[in-house]
Amino acid sequence: MPLPLSPSLQTRPAPPASDVSAGVGLAGLAGLLVWILFCRSYPEIAESLGLVGLLSGERGVLSGPYAALAALIFSAVPMALWSVLVDKVHLRPSTGLDWSLRRPLAEVLPVSVIKLVGLWATWAVLAAFYALARWYWSGPYLFAMEVLSGAILPLVMLSVPYVIWLDRFMVEPRDGAFHFGAFVVGGGMIGREQWDSAGLAKHWRAWAIKGFFGAFMISILPPGFAQVVQAQPAQLIANPVEFVMLLVTLLFLVDVQLGTVGYLFTLRPLDSHIRSGNPFLAGWLAALLCYPPFVWGIIGPDQQILSYEFGTPGWAHWLGGSDALLWAWGGVLLFLTGIYAWATVAFGIRFSNLTYRGVLTNGPYRFTRHPAYLAKNLFWWASVMPFLVTSGTWLDAVRNCVFLLVVNGIYAWRARTEEAHLLAEDPKYREYHAWMEEHGLITAPLARLRKRITGGVAPRLHGAEAHPAE
Repeated sequence: MPLPLSPSLQTRPAPPASDVSAGVGLAGLAGLLVWILFCRSYPEIAESLGLVGLLSGERGVLSGPYAALAALIFSAVPMALWSVLVDKVHLRPSTGLDWSLRRPLAEVLPVSVIKLVGLWATWAVLAAFYALARWYWSGPYLFAMEVLSGAILPLVMLSVPYVIWLDRFMVEPRDGAFHFGAFVVGGGMIGREQWDSAGLAKHWRAWAIKGFFGAFMISILPPGFAQVVQAQPAQLIANPVEFVMLLVTLLFLVDVQLGTVGYLFTLRPLDSHIRSGNPFLAGWLAALLCYPPFVWGIIGPDQQILSYEFGTPGWAHWLGGSDALLWAWGGVLLFLTGIYAWATVAFGIRFSNLTYRGVLTNGPYRFTRHPAYLAKNLFWWASVMPFLVTSGTWLDAVRNCVFLLVVNGIYAWRARTEEAHLLAEDPKYREYHAWMEEHGLITAPLARLRKRITGGVAPRLHGAEAHPAE
């Protein structure tokens, strides 16, 4: 009779099935890389096709801001095709669509008109916010405003057939846009419609997220894209610092490009719509602290409140005497950045802050519930080295470390509020949360340590108690 395996050698049970397959993000990554290679090779392609001097002007790589914007299409289309043709996400009940309904146009038109009013009014409010917020009209945000200004007319025109078509198949067509439209219309010529305050709040949480983060993501597309397309890796290979930082920039570019797709392509037929925005004020505070304009003056170098880079020349300075050490430490930075980018790729077409758009349990999310936050915070420690300063006083090193620990705490706070939101929304996430506590390669040991310290008392997550795990 064979001896039973010890618990540590037994096969771990699988986590709950992920709502996003690995193939979605990989398809988007492949499309992005193809476009980058095309942009880098454009001078040779133009010459071979006889386009030099005819259409292309000067022979040069395609590294402008609109080439960066076009990269979104090359990422989004493969992800959409994979989602529909391979994963068949359009058939999932979570889309809220039933393709057998096919309601007649006369039946859906009254609701669709109200929804279009709500949608257009939402865009008008966001446009007013952009116009009033001064920071959107300087620096990199100018590009985002140019893109959004140019997109509004096509969006208005395309929204009409899209909304009407979708309402023919929606199980419950009276969604958040309808509630806001009914609120705007009130008792006008279309007739008084009933709007629900909860539906209104849900609608605005989702659109506040899209409006705020969408503009930010568009604004940061061009710099990294230009740097990657214009780079000459062969000339940098002899310099470990410059070569490593080029690869780090490439990985951050992957994160930004696929992340931007996630914010912009929130479509029900792709099951990528925002099912709910985080309802907790703490979640919004924790997230907004990490982004402009709120982050300006709070987190970062020099005189900002949580400055952790005072007198810190960083890893390249302190390890500069040895190429071997530079390559080794650069490998650590690349590993951490790779985890960070992988976490975004794993989301596929559904990445965005403060939202519930399904449950992700594969990729790096098999090891920890927050791989991106963990990798990003460790990257800051490893790259900045806040404990080593050139100012000549140990107190600056202490200040740097304390402030970076505070920044780490903000991200831990974000993680907790995100968990509270998802625990309240989906029994699958509660199952995944429990699985990670027992089997997560990183999370499980930390959970056991926490239980020893707290005497086995699990921390309470606000919002989870109303929806006990099934």
